Order: sequence, then C-alpha cells, then structure tokens
Amino acid sequence: MVWLALNVRLPTLDELRADFADLGVWGPLAFVAVYAVVALTPIPVTIMAVAGGMLFGLGAGTLLSMLGVVSGCLGAYWLARALGRETVMRALGSHREVVEERLEGGGFYAVCTLRLMPGIPYWPVNYGSGALGIPSREFLLATALAALPGQVSLLAIGAFLATPNALHGSAVVVSWIVVIVLTVLSYRRWRATRTAAGATGAA
Repeated sequence: MVWLALNVRLPTLDELRADFADLGVWGPLAFVAVYAVVALTPIPVTIMAVAGGMLFGLGAGTLLSMLGVVSGCLGAYWLARALGRETVMRALGSHREVVEERLEGGGFYAVCTLRLMPGIPYWPVNYGSGALGIPSREFLLATALAALPGQVSLLAIGAFLATPNALHGSAVVVSWIVVIVLTVLSYRRWRATRTAAGATGAA
C-alpha cells in the first residue's frame, strides 16, 4: 500500500466513472480490452487492478480483471513464441537472470511462484514463459490460478479507496495474507520439484 501511494497515480474516481459511463454497456468490455493491452506491455497491471476495484467493486471487478489479465498474458506468451528465445531474452533486460533461473526447465509451479511473488512484474513472466518453452496449458492454468489472489488483493485496495469500510478493509488484509502464504507454498513446491528433477537427471 505504501508503494502504491508513492508510485501509482490514478485519475479521480469521478473521472473514471464518467469515462466508463459514457461508453454505456461497452464500458466493461472496454475495461477488459484495455487491461489485456496493458498486460502485453511493461506497464504495471497494478494500475488496472486498482482501477477495477474502484470502478466495479470486488465481485464484478474480479471477473473483468481476470478476463483482461489472462487474455493479455496469453497474448504476450504467444508473441514470445513467435519472436523466439534470443530476441525475447535480450528484451527482458534486467529481468533476464531471474526469469531464466526460475523458468528454465520449469513448469506450473515455476510460473505460479513468479506470478505470486511481489515485486516481479507480469510481463517478464509472460514473455519468458513463451520464449523458454513452458507448455501452454501449464502456463494458462498457472496464470489463472496464481493471478487470482494477487488481483483480488489489488482490487480490494481499489474498492477500499472508493468505499472505505470494514468489509473492504478486511478484504485487503486477508487477500494480502493469502498472497504471502501462497507465494511461500508455491516457492517450496517449485524448489522440491526442481530438486527431484535434478536428482533424477544425475541418476
């Protein structure tokens, strides 16, 4: 929350609501489309998730945000497959080492760990997974499952900013606890899987 306060600058809630109200029934679809485009780029998806909570609340916001972020992540994955490993690895810049270390020879738990881990943007995971040959089914499943708690935690912040109450405040606290716990569990599972694979290879 401190990081958000210092780094994320959003339009006012009234401005956002007015913009989407002008779109009528197309407003939610426009939000999903914009979210998907953002997930294709280095722009933090944090901005869209918090805005989704402010505009649509936790329930509808979660559905729309997940549709947008999963679509964008898949788009980046397949774009990376088309561009090839070398091109994508050069484009990852400072994220290359972490992505290669975690995703090289990885799968479901590797993607989950990076997707859950605070501080690691979505876009290097998307492009790295495609470039390093993570199976598409594993990538899709890991993305859908691991993105959900993080999205809810950010949506809860947006909902709380729009309507500060005990329910939204509790949702913020609980969702961030869930994110931390799942990150630890996923990381341990990934390490165990990697260790087992290494032992098998050595044998």
